[in-house]
Amino acid sequence: MIRVKRVYDPPEEGDGYRVLVDRLWPRGLTKEQAALDLWLKTVAPSDELRHWIHHEPEKWPEFCRRYHAELDAHPNAVAFLRQKSKDGWVTLLYASRDERQNNAIALAKYLGG
Repeated sequence: MIRVKRVYDPPEEGDGYRVLVDRLWPRGLTKEQAALDLWLKTVAPSDELRHWIHHEPEKWPEFCRRYHAELDAHPNAVAFLRQKSKDGWVTLLYASRDERQNNAIALAKYLGG
């Protein structure tokens, strides 16, 4: 039970457990506005991978492959998210303006959501 949502969108009751999955804190957003349950930087793409894709849509399939390989190196964090999603809704939050190609979408796919 995984959802993906922009962190700038207002929190909703149905969000369940809200997890920010970005390495950097979203610009202009306070902790209160974000209404997070957890900021899980360990499942965010590496800085190298973030810079490599640099908003180039044609790199998306390769980004997903590389990002999923990075996630393989963090089994405890991944297992935690999978378990939380079995217990109820988990909303993966991201800051990117791109609503179709972002790390939260790729992470949800990896998690099977």
